[in-house]
Amino acid sequence: MKRKMFGVMFTAALLFLAACTSQSSPSAEEGTQEEKREATPDSSYQVLAEQLRTPWSIDFDGETIYISEREGNIVQIKGGTLNRQSVHTEKPVLHQGEGGFLGFALAPDFRDSGKAFAYHTYDQGGTLLNRLVLLELKGNQWRESQVFLESIPGSNVHNGGRIAIGPDEMLYVTTGDSGEGELAQNQENLAGKILRLTLDGKVPADNPTAGSYVYTLGHRNSQGLAWNSDGDFYSSEHGPSGTPGGHDEINEITAGSNYGWPEIYGDDTLEGMELPLYHSGETAIAPSGIAFDEQDRLYVATLRGQKLYRFQPEKAALETVLEGEGRLRDVKVHNGKTYVITNNTDGRGVPSDQDDRLLVLE
Repeated sequence: MKRKMFGVMFTAALLFLAACTSQSSPSAEEGTQEEKREATPDSSYQVLAEQLRTPWSIDFDGETIYISEREGNIVQIKGGTLNRQSVHTEKPVLHQGEGGFLGFALAPDFRDSGKAFAYHTYDQGGTLLNRLVLLELKGNQWRESQVFLESIPGSNVHNGGRIAIGPDEMLYVTTGDSGEGELAQNQENLAGKILRLTLDGKVPADNPTAGSYVYTLGHRNSQGLAWNSDGDFYSSEHGPSGTPGGHDEINEITAGSNYGWPEIYGDDTLEGMELPLYHSGETAIAPSGIAFDEQDRLYVATLRGQKLYRFQPEKAALETVLEGEGRLRDVKVHNGKTYVITNNTDGRGVPSDQDDRLLVLE
């Protein structure tokens, strides 16, 4: 009952806010060049970097910031200086459609090992696929040192790609349905899933299905992963395009659960499939990166919605934290500050001469 009431209250809050600030749209991430930025009165933030090239993920080593760029670079920002580092993978990064160099996460021992995890799109005989690799920083270049997974279905849309290390020190990876919804329900296929691996690329012994990387299934295109202070696990997910559109989701993730796509979405129910904690109704916001702060308030960066939202699950309270900067791809909370990257150069935004940018909220 608590879960049901929370979903109803949260949905109502967001729909009220969306009705006041934007028009309903039939698409999720698939925004258009006609989208316009809104003025943001009383915004308070600092610009830490400009002219980023379609940035996708943010991570930190102390106060040094690392950002992945979809065309196949990693930007290091240290002491206010931007240093663009090249990435060399065995199979070249393919920056096409929504694909490219996407998820990126530093290894827990990065300072000693120089290693990081990365997810990128590639071409295999004319077929778009995705792979998960281990990179190692050598001088000012990143080089592939190990392949964890290959042949993850990909396409011009719905590649997933978010990487996060959980409080259990396991590696979590989102994959999209690659535009073929039925794959999300196929336990033997890696598309439309959240995967769970050990940090050396193996299947954890306590995964829901022995010998399988699949942690949950039935996802359309998840692009956010986060845990609160109690270790509760959440994801964001893009809902179906077309008419009526919208139905973007926030889900609470539990091992072995089925989140329904494409069999159900929105308020649909089917035995054995999970309802979202929240869905956006017919208003598309296209949630991407998500992050909890120290008060367990969840921040949600949105592409189509072009806002950074914050809400506290226990109170179902929602507010706009930032707007007027265009499409937002990722958000991180680090040492009490909230960082967000714009994504206006992704082909669906309206970039300014300064885009894309890394902002830190004051």
